[in-house]
Amino acid sequence: MQIKNPLMAWRHITAAFILSGCSTLATTTPSDSAADQHSQAPDMQARYAQWGQAGGKVFALDPNASQVLIYAFRAGRAAKLGHNHVLSAPVFTGFFNWPTSGAPASCFDLEFRLDQLVLDNPKHRAGLGGNFAAVLSPEAIAATREHMLGADNMQATAFPFVRIHSLQIAGEAPKFAAKIAVELHGQTREMWLPLNVDGLPERLSVTGALVLRQSDFGAQPYSVLGGMLAVQDELVVEFTLQGVPVRP
Repeated sequence: MQIKNPLMAWRHITAAFILSGCSTLATTTPSDSAADQHSQAPDMQARYAQWGQAGGKVFALDPNASQVLIYAFRAGRAAKLGHNHVLSAPVFTGFFNWPTSGAPASCFDLEFRLDQLVLDNPKHRAGLGGNFAAVLSPEAIAATREHMLGADNMQATAFPFVRIHSLQIAGEAPKFAAKIAVELHGQTREMWLPLNVDGLPERLSVTGALVLRQSDFGAQPYSVLGGMLAVQDELVVEFTLQGVPVRP
């Protein structure tokens, strides 16, 4: 077949490329090597701007109206001498694309920095109650930051970014299942998680939770005195995300 107008043909190919879904432009594969430790936010924003121009709805996730909390638990024979901890991510970049074809072609991305996490906010601890309720001193919080995010554990200076990228979304509103790629400590792993999604297509509210094992990403959970006082390998991540529509 002879193409009479190459420019027009290229435009049609480009449009089909954009409309074919999120996984076409953004793919993530599991890796055991250190990933690019520069922010991907500008590329992310440009990518979602393309999808917004192709139709459907694009939402920017709003940190001021959202909440991302990470729970770490004490362990070891002397666990009672330690504390459970709650970390929050008050600053992040994220987007959600809801194309006209619905869930199968939709996707989302979220990026935040370990070195920008807030540790043991008294309001978060008080709201949890139980063994979380104790108010920790600034000195104790500083020590916890060094133990959990320092050179012997998460290495937040060398590997500052946590990234979550959706690979596949199944289900129907308000219940969805998302296959995601999680990048942590310079390594990427895939997993499935359930999501509650409300308000589409006019607004966006997402709630969910997942469990991350530090050792799965090559990080050594904090431990001292032969494990007498330690942090459990499993971290619980809970999130409530609110999206603001982005105009094309």
